[in-house]
Amino acid sequence: MAQHTLSFEYESEENSTGLTALAGLPVFLELMAVMGLPQMIRDSLSVRPKQGWTDSQQVLALLCLHLAGGDCMDDLDQLEADDGFCQILEEVEGHGLRAREKKALEYRWRIEKDRRVPSPTAARRWLEEFDDEEQSALSKQGEAFVPEPNEHLLGLKQIVAETTHYAHLCDPQTTATLDGDATLIATHKAEALYSYKKYKAYQPYNIFWDELGVMLTSEFRDGNCPAGWRILPVFEEALELLPTEISQVRTRQDSAAYQSDFLKYMAEGHHPHFGVIKFAVSVDVTRAFKEAVAQVEPGKWEAYKAKGPDGLEWETGQEYAEVCYVPNWAAHSKHGPEYRFIAIREPLKDQPVLFEEAEQPKLPFPTMAFADQRAYKVFGVVTNYLWDEMDADEVIRWHRLRGGNSEKAHSILKSDLGGGQLPSGKFGANAAWWQIALIAMNLHVIMQTKVLGRQGLGQRLKGVRFGLISVPGRIIRHARRLIIRVPKNHPSLALIERARHKLNEMSTGPPGPWLAAA
Repeated sequence: MAQHTLSFEYESEENSTGLTALAGLPVFLELMAVMGLPQMIRDSLSVRPKQGWTDSQQVLALLCLHLAGGDCMDDLDQLEADDGFCQILEEVEGHGLRAREKKALEYRWRIEKDRRVPSPTAARRWLEEFDDEEQSALSKQGEAFVPEPNEHLLGLKQIVAETTHYAHLCDPQTTATLDGDATLIATHKAEALYSYKKYKAYQPYNIFWDELGVMLTSEFRDGNCPAGWRILPVFEEALELLPTEISQVRTRQDSAAYQSDFLKYMAEGHHPHFGVIKFAVSVDVTRAFKEAVAQVEPGKWEAYKAKGPDGLEWETGQEYAEVCYVPNWAAHSKHGPEYRFIAIREPLKDQPVLFEEAEQPKLPFPTMAFADQRAYKVFGVVTNYLWDEMDADEVIRWHRLRGGNSEKAHSILKSDLGGGQLPSGKFGANAAWWQIALIAMNLHVIMQTKVLGRQGLGQRLKGVRFGLISVPGRIIRHARRLIIRVPKNHPSLALIERARHKLNEMSTGPPGPWLAAA
């Protein structure tokens, strides 16, 4: 007998039929069925219409891969090895299909199918159908370019939008706060291009719907595309995807959106339905802006206090002041919209002042020294909220909420889901993988906020995996029923039952805001 450090042994189970380590994952499959996701896929995608794995089977398998914790194609073999979960997946794939349609699935295969989940090779080939080789070949280092998405990729983006519409049906909104931000996905793919961070990456630009906590749309880009490159067309696309019930749109962006065409589009009300869109955008700390900040009288600076969700305030050490600053792009019309510029300064500890105060605006750094002979780091925010609509400190607080929510979503996409590990050297395949990660994140948000509600497991997916998904069980077929047995008194069983009860309520009537509070 082999000797080991601790007194236990591993042996191979002779009969693994029905065993599963993912007894809670079928609850997500039930959510997909309640949402009508398989039908969304059939309506939006036609990648492999006649042969092999269907588009629905491919998408469902990849969604389950993301939710279960997989982050590469080879992890599909892990799902295939989970016999119990595969039995559930096979049962779900035929949900809602007529007998004739179920029979048609069998004729898609020339030989007998020996897997329940697509193989890594089959999934990779399917993803490559989302790539337009002619468009991808136009990308090169040193030139910003985004390949035009083919019809398959447009179909996936439509599915992302439909998941946000479902979240809206569960919790109807009249206001949409859209936070735009780009995020870098580091990669070692030979075909990838270098980003401004000096490493190879892709850099999708994403529009996050703050009230619902879901991603509305995303444009996948090469890493060498500047974060602010052509963001107005992406934002206009997001506006067209919003439900018709939305009457007001607001947006918060970092300095990548500090562009005259973007700001004027918002402030001048060019959109035919939403009109003027309120915004708060970080300002480029240019020499002209620093010169305007230098003119602020010492007594005009006020202490900035952060405020928590409970209303409690605390000192930050930062100060803010309204700045009389009119850039050239905002001075073309006497009767044009008003823009407010707010400066924030933060003292730098133990940094000496090396130049005279009058020379500070000329320096190519976001730092300045003022009359008190202290060095400060300087920030700026521009907004079209008028003085009687929102105070300056409220504008700053509202603007900074963007980082806490949309950047958390980026972390979930890249760390909790598989969005941070791109599977291919082909641009379109990686773009499709990213869109599927967006769908998985939206499913996670809907599960947390609309199904689990107050019994939720935290905002991060790792809590859901530990408390809901990764539950041991065995699949048993009895009297034409499929039964998932989990260990007696397992704490996750009560949570699963509550989730399924809520999903049953959602399937028998129109979803409403009462779901999350029930």
